[in-house]
Amino acid sequence: MPTALFPGSFDPFTAGHEAIVRRVLPLFDRVVVAVGQNSDKHCMFTPEERADLIRSRLADCPTVVVTTYNGMTIDLCHRLGAQCIIRGIRTAADFDYEQLVASVNRAQDPTIETLLVPADADHRHISSTLEREKLRHR
Repeated sequence: MPTALFPGSFDPFTAGHEAIVRRVLPLFDRVVVAVGQNSDKHCMFTPEERADLIRSRLADCPTVVVTTYNGMTIDLCHRLGAQCIIRGIRTAADFDYEQLVASVNRAQDPTIETLLVPADADHRHISSTLEREKLRHR
């Protein structure tokens, strides 16, 4: 049963994130969306609030599981039995960064692949930073 892990801070979970999840669903038996807890980041929403938002947006996807986590992503892959890490990319800078992170993860466990999924043209302009700004000015 192939499992993929889609980790992120998701503060907030955007239409672009949702599109990535829906695009990879046919490739895996289960997709775990993991809301990371990073004490260095000052998030607008708590991890539980972010997880609840994701659950409500993906309620029609029975093979999606949403969780929160602390620590290394590769360790979460081991706990969940995930064979693949999903990462969305919008720009060349995203690609460069995610390629570096994938190399670090691969050095820790060469059996876990990283799948870089380019954003759809309709979602390329969306970022959590911009979404937070919109929410602050409502």
